[in-house]
Amino acid sequence: MRILVAEDDKICARILVSLLKPYGEATVVADGEMLIRAVTESLVQRQPFSLICLDIKMPELDGQVCLKCIRAIERGFGKDVWSSCKIIMTTGVQIRAQILDAFRHQCEGYLVKPIERVALAKQLSDLGFNPM
Repeated sequence: MRILVAEDDKICARILVSLLKPYGEATVVADGEMLIRAVTESLVQRQPFSLICLDIKMPELDGQVCLKCIRAIERGFGKDVWSSCKIIMTTGVQIRAQILDAFRHQCEGYLVKPIERVALAKQLSDLGFNPM
């Protein structure tokens, strides 16, 4: 499984990549613009990511804006809700309005930092991902 981790904090990124290791190889980007480029490139090359872990608070473009952009890009490539990548928002923010916004813009999951192995594993299992 191809995984993209969008996280500007190097320690958080390392932890998340470690937790995701049993599921596949993760690529890390540190800001929203890099994320959008990586998603677009993966679709152009017909090697889309299966999972994106997306931090809400990032430089350049925040996670909420990126989420909307990713879904628009996928639609441009003919992807629908069933064939698009799964997106889990990862954040320290527990503001109800922000959580609802993320789901309204079609994320599939929302995990609050610090991310715990059990919570991530459950979320991934609920999305149909199992360790390799």
